[in-house]
Amino acid sequence: MRIDILTLFPASVDAMMNVSILGRAQERGYITIKTHQIRDYTTNKQMQVDDYPYGGGRGAVMQADPLYRCWAHVCEEAGSRGHTIYLSPCGRTFTQSVARELKDKYDHLILVCGHYEGIDQRFIDECVDEELSMGDFVVTGGEIPAMAVTDAICRMVPGVLPEEECFTEESHWAGLLEYPQYSRPDEWHGRRVPDVLLSGHHENVAKWRKKESYKRTMLRRPDLWAQFDEKQLKTKSEKKVLAEAKAEAEAIRAAEVKKAEESDTETTVE
Repeated sequence: MRIDILTLFPASVDAMMNVSILGRAQERGYITIKTHQIRDYTTNKQMQVDDYPYGGGRGAVMQADPLYRCWAHVCEEAGSRGHTIYLSPCGRTFTQSVARELKDKYDHLILVCGHYEGIDQRFIDECVDEELSMGDFVVTGGEIPAMAVTDAICRMVPGVLPEEECFTEESHWAGLLEYPQYSRPDEWHGRRVPDVLLSGHHENVAKWRKKESYKRTMLRRPDLWAQFDEKQLKTKSEKKVLAEAKAEAEAIRAAEVKKAEESDTETTVE
């Protein structure tokens, strides 16, 4: 997997992408992440990459030509026209399933980081294959979204993480949130690790983790839970774990409602 990032701030991106897990994966040849300074492809002494928007308005717009020259250089260097993505609030929302799709379909991605009021639409029309958004919010530039997309995709490339389970059991892989995690010591500030995790009984641990994953998704992300297909559970054991999760989640909701009502009552009395 090769990912090229077109940016005005390559040093900021390199500082994150060349260390830790992704840094070691690059050293071992599993992935290649390269940044490219868009200013290097300007044709003026000032290395200007932006100008006022046609039609008036605040701010500036990144010009098409420096972006195109940078993009064309990357394609020539890589020997292929990489699947080009512009990080934009106007794109489809980036999710774990989108990360899997991009990893499986392409071995070369080009990520374009915008700034100011955005980039000239003509570059998008000519060179961009799709736009991706990190969600319903806006940041000052495309570098943080580009790093997030790169990290999410590259960690699924074989060899980057020690085992496939390192990402297949995490949140969102199967449409569920991950179960709670604990480490030593057994007790901290009066809070104990659940006994089942200390039991050494692998089957019971697996059931507990599945139940907690169900509960956490039901309580925190009902939108995700609404998409979960319960029909995929075939065995009595699986269905029992789900039933227990539903009962415990309902009990937690009831306790939260009761607490809220008691709080409202106390406020009214005061």
